[in-house]
Amino acid sequence: MTSTPRGTRIRKAPAERRAEILDAAARLALEHGLERVTMQQVAGELGVRPGLISHYFPTIDGLLCEAFARAVSRERAALLPAAEQEQQPARRLARFLCRIDDPGFANLGRLWLNARHLARYRPTLRAVVAEQEADMRGILTALIEDGVRTGDFVTGDPLEACVVILVTIDGLDSYTNADEAAPHPVLDTLVWRVAERELGMARGSLRAEL
Repeated sequence: MTSTPRGTRIRKAPAERRAEILDAAARLALEHGLERVTMQQVAGELGVRPGLISHYFPTIDGLLCEAFARAVSRERAALLPAAEQEQQPARRLARFLCRIDDPGFANLGRLWLNARHLARYRPTLRAVVAEQEADMRGILTALIEDGVRTGDFVTGDPLEACVVILVTIDGLDSYTNADEAAPHPVLDTLVWRVAERELGMARGSLRAEL
């Protein structure tokens, strides 16, 4: 009589397992909100025991913060791909604004809204949110500076223009959870008009770069 051998559990390297946990947590944060980033939920996503998650992330605060940073960093890389670095700055900015308005990135707006709310009660998360905001400002300001050098944009303060554009985007994200359409059609083109105004461009010229 022969017996069927049991399946052997593959033991993953610590770095690989940690990355797997973070990926699952980031996915939960992006798709369902930071409140769903719990030891139990992440364990369920991976089909493991919650104790394995706590082994790599002793506190839920640490897991939540790293999950947020991972999700936001990946979405930012998709919004401003490194592969487009050689394109004209105006085209890069136009493609960024087009992507940020795409329903496929709606969860990113929800995640930022969610994180800023929870940051009020979580100092560690508040620090991570500030770091990610600074990273975004740095990348977008550098893009605008490139555009000033090439003559695509005209502004005496690239950082100021960057902040105005990002605050406009954040303001529009406040409607992201609404069931109904935006309260006025002007919001459909607001960020484009703001960007063109801040960067010394004629109305409609930025969208024409697409």
